[in-house]
Amino acid sequence: MASVVTSMEDRVVRQAYYLTVDDETAGQRLDNYLMRELKGVPRTRLYRALRRGEVRVNKGRVRADYRLAAGDRVRIPPLHQPERSAPATIPGRQMEQISKQIIYEDDNLLAINKPSGLAVHGGSGLSFGLIECLRQIRPESRYLELVHRLDRDTSGVILIAKRAKTLRELHRQLREKHIDKRYLALVAGKWPKAVRVIDAPLAKNVLQSGERMVRVSGEGKRAITEFRIVERLPGATLIEARPITGRTHQIRVHAQHAGFPLLGDDKYNNDRSESFAREIGLKRLFLHAASLQFSLPESAELSLQAPLDKVLEIILDKLHK
Repeated sequence: MASVVTSMEDRVVRQAYYLTVDDETAGQRLDNYLMRELKGVPRTRLYRALRRGEVRVNKGRVRADYRLAAGDRVRIPPLHQPERSAPATIPGRQMEQISKQIIYEDDNLLAINKPSGLAVHGGSGLSFGLIECLRQIRPESRYLELVHRLDRDTSGVILIAKRAKTLRELHRQLREKHIDKRYLALVAGKWPKAVRVIDAPLAKNVLQSGERMVRVSGEGKRAITEFRIVERLPGATLIEARPITGRTHQIRVHAQHAGFPLLGDDKYNNDRSESFAREIGLKRLFLHAASLQFSLPESAELSLQAPLDKVLEIILDKLHK
């Protein structure tokens, strides 16, 4: 006879149990549903359970990409989940700063102007990130999930879904390239007018130190970025970057590939960019997610803007003077 988990603290489940899909969850892929319900279980173990038929929907075997329907009964096999550790202690000042960076909110969505230096989630030695901060700020919110990601050193607008169906819809729009994302970046020298589109495949590479690097490679995945000159400044160019694809470090590597690494980038730089960043006193990556434009069924078209932070404004003021 199947047993049911009676509390979130009871992590070792010795028998299979069943979950019923509600209207809010309907339409989600089965593998994504399992990853959300069984946090801490390795992804490889979940997919093995699916292949072996340990996970069933309405008593039948299904594929990982099966779209759940309201009322479906999902059999969850006995899988070991590690004990949940206590939530990380997040400084009150950090949570207060995040609360002030909300640029848009409705029943479905939250948009934050993420500060540079804050990761979007904990892990890899980090006890917390933006999403953990938000969950502590909003303990009453049943559902808060990142729609997309920004590098830790990149600032700007980032979306958090407050409902599962909103997350699914925005993921669909990201896949089908219906979301318009624009970034502001600063480079040393005169960005050539002729360089408007960079179409160069990118491949990930992990160094012995564990550091993740990305490089242009014929063996990589196709990546396209559109560039536009916003303003010529003494010794530098302010540019707008519009990523058509969404590869890791795409804008940074494409700018480096064009011969103009982003200023303040300690991973993809050259002697000129490093020297100029020092000269103007820039100590962070000058890459800012300035705007997002998209629409949701429940609302009209949304155009969200995130103003530059004071550090980047000061750098531009210096160059203007």
